Amino acid sequence: MLDFHQLPVAITQVEARGQRYPPSIRARGPLTRRSGRLHGMARSRVTVVGVGADGWVGLAPAARAALTQAETVLGSTRQLALLPAGLTAVGEAWPTPLVPALPGILQAHAHRRLVILASGDPMFFGIGSTLVDLLGPSAVDVLPHPSSVSLACARLGWAAEDLDVVSAVGRPLAALHPAIQPGRRVLVLLADAGAADAVADLLRARGYPGSAMTLLEQLGGPAERIVMSSAAEWGETAHDPLAILAIEPRAQEHTWPLPRTPGLPDDAFDNDGQLTKREIRAVVLAALAPVPGQLLWDVGAGSGSVGIEWMRTHPACRAIAVESRPDRRPRIVANAEALGVPGLQIVAGSAPGALTDLPTPDAVFLGGAVSVPGVIDACLGALPAGGRVVASAVTVETEVALAGWHTSLGGTLTRIAVQRAGPIGSFTGWRPAMPVTLWSYRREGR
Repeated sequence: MLDFHQLPVAITQVEARGQRYPPSIRARGPLTRRSGRLHGMARSRVTVVGVGADGWVGLAPAARAALTQAETVLGSTRQLALLPAGLTAVGEAWPTPLVPALPGILQAHAHRRLVILASGDPMFFGIGSTLVDLLGPSAVDVLPHPSSVSLACARLGWAAEDLDVVSAVGRPLAALHPAIQPGRRVLVLLADAGAADAVADLLRARGYPGSAMTLLEQLGGPAERIVMSSAAEWGETAHDPLAILAIEPRAQEHTWPLPRTPGLPDDAFDNDGQLTKREIRAVVLAALAPVPGQLLWDVGAGSGSVGIEWMRTHPACRAIAVESRPDRRPRIVANAEALGVPGLQIVAGSAPGALTDLPTPDAVFLGGAVSVPGVIDACLGALPAGGRVVASAVTVETEVALAGWHTSLGGTLTRIAVQRAGPIGSFTGWRPAMPVTLWSYRREGR
């Protein structure tokens, strides 16, 4: 019999809430929640128990029963220490890194009554969803505890449906940028002792120093603590590694919000002139029709503006920026970071060769290389049913190429001419930009 309070320390940084995990196993190969990568593996069902900072006393009867009947309990050192002495189960702390070792761990305990501990709700940024991905939903029983988000909303009096949640645990803090909007409320999941300070720095840099910040840690436990301040007044505040930060963004007078809708100002992007201009970009994104979870190829990405705006429309949107010039690729990385989509993937090389072996796109934007032999063919060949291609042209030669594809396959051919008012002496006149021709095509079948 194991005394759960005599466990070895420093086994892992991984928390069963799942927020320190590497990218989801689902991203490492073909995997669906219906099947599970290890579906069919001979083993008993796995029970996942969510536990809060209040430990054993906060567990529901079903969760206590599962732990009492378990032969093995897996979790972080912190979570195992919350359980009472006297349980007959063998307690094992997670290895580091966890995800690559998880299939072997499950196989080793295939014929034992296994309980896995998670922080709060196992299906909210947690190991529960990882296990379902791995084993299939029929092999996993989940007994949730209130999540840190639910507890924070209860303390603050916030409606959960009226706020945004951003996880900064195992993820770049830059992902917070799109959620910083005046009048919205944001909850940020933290996992580093200095993370709240970094958020305050981000808010000040964005022009939101008056934003209210509330740090909540160890919610529901005996060491619960709540600290309230503003971004401007926030000092260095050490906090529990697992904490949640509530933000009410308030912009200063001359700060312009950066909305999620396409058509950000051109000066929002660092660029060398290779930039799809604001008005054209808005039309291009409308034709590309971003759908949550779908993937865009931005071929000839330049400053990365189209791929970045695609990803800003929804946190689940993904994009790959293909760029041949090495001097432009760091600029794309910096733009993606500054505008809150650090997950933008960058592929170095020229199309069509650089497109080989990329994941299947749902949409493709060609801002360059339209006249390069084989590029449009490669993009069209990669499209699934329902996939979209939007290509732009500003020269006669590339316009002729798009007209040919329009004649061959159909779609829509649109010319956009934009004029902007500017000074002419002491008067104001219209200055035309170069007209842009867009070819939009959707592969039928879905």
